[in-house]
Amino acid sequence: MNWEQLLSLKKFGDTKKRYRKDENETRLGFEVDYDRIIFSDSFRSLQDKTQVIPLSKTDFVHTRLTHSLEVSVVARSLGRIVGKQIIEKYPELKEKGYQANDFGAIVAAAALAHDIGNPPFGHSGEKAIGEYFKSGNGQQYKSQLTDKQWQDLIDFEGNANGFKILTENREGVEGGLRLSYATLGAFMKYPKESLPKKPTNHIVDKKYGVFQSEVTIFEDLAKELGLTKFRNDEHLAYNRHPLTFLVEAADDICYTIIDFEDGINLGLIDESYALEYLMSLVKDTINSKKYHQLKTKKDRVSYLRALAIGNLIHEAATIFMKNEAKILKGEFQISLLDKCKYEAQINDILKISVEKIYRSKEVIEKEVAGYKILSDLLAVFISAINNSYNNTMSNYDKLIIQLLPEKFQQEKEHLYDRIFLVCSFVATISDSYAVLLHKKIRGEVF
Repeated sequence: MNWEQLLSLKKFGDTKKRYRKDENETRLGFEVDYDRIIFSDSFRSLQDKTQVIPLSKTDFVHTRLTHSLEVSVVARSLGRIVGKQIIEKYPELKEKGYQANDFGAIVAAAALAHDIGNPPFGHSGEKAIGEYFKSGNGQQYKSQLTDKQWQDLIDFEGNANGFKILTENREGVEGGLRLSYATLGAFMKYPKESLPKKPTNHIVDKKYGVFQSEVTIFEDLAKELGLTKFRNDEHLAYNRHPLTFLVEAADDICYTIIDFEDGINLGLIDESYALEYLMSLVKDTINSKKYHQLKTKKDRVSYLRALAIGNLIHEAATIFMKNEAKILKGEFQISLLDKCKYEAQINDILKISVEKIYRSKEVIEKEVAGYKILSDLLAVFISAINNSYNNTMSNYDKLIIQLLPEKFQQEKEHLYDRIFLVCSFVATISDSYAVLLHKKIRGEVF
């Protein structure tokens, strides 16, 4: 892979090549990507989607939206640090108009969108959708779908759904948000189909990143960016866009440190853990005098969090540049933080977060409710959509379809597309709206 190709400004539908030197510096294409994401309705719905605690009533717990904004800020810093060194290493990029800040803009936009495809109720929402098809009423559709289509459903993946949202064609709106291919490439953490499932321990095989409905745009993207084939078989799989490692690192940094901070502020984790575990990340940079002047728990934890994030940003950037040649060759097989000097401390923090936050009674109770809510919504809407296609709609089906936003009321010839129309709708709605909609279909609105 080479950087000039990887930094492609191409957007869906372009017939002419876009050159960096011709870009309007006040409205750079990579920055337009950021704007289009932040003004999209899919991004706005993240304000009421779970990051740590589903349907939390407190005012300081992170949602998917605040998490995404923070990841984007960290990613921008990572991109600029790395971009400066890459421009110095490859001066021909500068001659063609590329700047260090371009890397920051690409990574920031990709990071802003990294959770845009996640359904309600956090990662349990993905599992709830998958299990509806794997062991619920959705099993009835298996015989009518290909193996890959079926795998898309039983392992419903927020990353692939995000790629769908960003690129999906619909009548009058082609190419989704029409982002630059560089940003789309950086967004794709797992540039492969749903099959084969985890055939290796390579980072690319951890999950998947494209549904069968977006395979065509995926192949065009990989070709334009010059992504190298990950495997030479009948299944689509490519090595990552190098900047994806920075998007992933920004996400890892934020959820490791900030979810931990949320747990402390919620009282789920004792402050003593913050001192023990965060201090180990910042011992070389902490100003002890300043720290001891802070009087509240929240201020002390915030100070440690800021230092920890700063240290991890510089550590991730250093690891990236040390391995840049291997990354371009597709030979780097793990995440950046898995190779950092703070790996043990990070794993300790994650272990505490799993025990004290992600498996807390409040989280589990709401995730259990989420399974039932999403399963019921899928059943009702898929039945109505299929009955509409088969001209067997009941009056109830007609009313149910009217609850769908207009863009989800399209006629789809193939069963896979009809099912995914509903899955996309369910994955798009917020936690609170999912609860409200579930009450409506159960007759509990009054």
